[in-house]
Amino acid sequence: MNREIEKIYQDSESFRDRLATVDKRGKRIWVYPKKPSGRFYRWRTIVSWILLAALFTMPFIKVNGEQFLLFNVLEGKFVLFGMVFTPQDLHLFALAMVTLVIFIVLFTVVFGRIFCGWICPQTIFMEMVFRKIEYFIEGDANQQKRLNAAPWTTDKVVKKLSKHIIFYGIAVLIANIFLAYIITSDAVLQIIREPVSAHVGGFLAMLIFAGLFYGVFAFMREQVCTTICPYGRMQGVLIVPETIVVIYDHVRGEPRGKLKKSRANPATDIAKTVAAGAANPETATAEAPIKVQGDCIDCGLCVRVCPTGIDIRNGTQLECVNCTACIDACDSIMEKVGKPKGLIRYDSAVGVEKGVRKIFNWRAIAYSAVLVALLLLQAFLLINRSEVELLVLRTPGQLYQKVDDTWLANLYNWEMINKTSDDINNVEFRVLNFDGARIRPIGDNLERGLAKNALSKGVMFIDLPIDKVERRKTKLVIGAYSDGKLIDKTTTNFLGPIK
Repeated sequence: MNREIEKIYQDSESFRDRLATVDKRGKRIWVYPKKPSGRFYRWRTIVSWILLAALFTMPFIKVNGEQFLLFNVLEGKFVLFGMVFTPQDLHLFALAMVTLVIFIVLFTVVFGRIFCGWICPQTIFMEMVFRKIEYFIEGDANQQKRLNAAPWTTDKVVKKLSKHIIFYGIAVLIANIFLAYIITSDAVLQIIREPVSAHVGGFLAMLIFAGLFYGVFAFMREQVCTTICPYGRMQGVLIVPETIVVIYDHVRGEPRGKLKKSRANPATDIAKTVAAGAANPETATAEAPIKVQGDCIDCGLCVRVCPTGIDIRNGTQLECVNCTACIDACDSIMEKVGKPKGLIRYDSAVGVEKGVRKIFNWRAIAYSAVLVALLLLQAFLLINRSEVELLVLRTPGQLYQKVDDTWLANLYNWEMINKTSDDINNVEFRVLNFDGARIRPIGDNLERGLAKNALSKGVMFIDLPIDKVERRKTKLVIGAYSDGKLIDKTTTNFLGPIK
């Protein structure tokens, strides 16, 4: 008996030993999801079109002459909501990345992989763009299977060729938008307008990105979510029994069985249920009553609409992207057979088993506290972020110089970065904490001012009266002024003789 029970358990848990899209020989099983429909699918479509519109328009929106969003890693220039960030703002980016990770952790603890199903670009492009084109050209799942199994006729060649041409055309469009976020939309438009020979590097980059996008959406598809993306594997350590996920109500649905036309003879139903392995009437108790059949009629529609090929009735799995296609499919069946909707729904394991939905637990509260603290710190740093940054350092290897019997001089290298979208003119340096000091710039870099979003460098001497230099190192506060207004200040050391 123990061996039989163990075998049943192993059979019921076998789905955990392999991916749903890989057979026993390790060969990929191509997924043909049935075209979904329903209220969640309609809402996902609306959300997807809004996000796609934002993705394709933001590179062309400018604030104060700067692109709304720009991630130019090649030049170390980043623009967020019109604010320019440079490598000198690396601490802000590091803190933002930590905040983002904490947010992802918190969001996953509370709501599972809802991001994957509703917001992730991979899901949006795959399900709302490429898959819809495929449905339009090749038909629904069964028609696609028959087309792939059919010999190569003119009709098949036309459908396959037109589909892949459209796929590659969209991939090229995505690649250009992707490049617009890196090298600016103006640069991309220039590459498009001018001959290829003038922008060989940019053209090759576009072709590489287009090929990657085409390969992902035409061939890789759900494999990106199930085997490449690390987010799915984070579920194992982030999801708790209270996490809201797309879940099958096994309490209500089991034991599943085909829909019966008549329930006129309950005794016969009980006998059939017992024969099928359900509870024995003789051993039934108040805690474990006899349950003839659950609400699941085992139609399998929730499996056929799943874009990653899993059976949601097996429980939460790393391949599930919370796309809600199974919810819509199951609700449509429940409505047809006259049963309540929600057999598959957004809920937690605790909610299914105990009927209690508790979103906030100790882990979610702790993550929330850390997230709020990081957001406050980030806001404080952004508010106090200077628009101009000055750095003054003594030139390495240089000692102090005696100008004459009255003055000592130190040589300094200075750097100033203008983070604004306007030129800064009439720049001068002043020593703020030492009376009688003088500054002698070398060259005309300081006189030329600072161009917008530019870095300027130069060399200068700082002179101090000999009789006022009382120690080996004297701390100096250097202020940068534009038109008489202090725009930034920094500190440095003045090296004098040992006394």
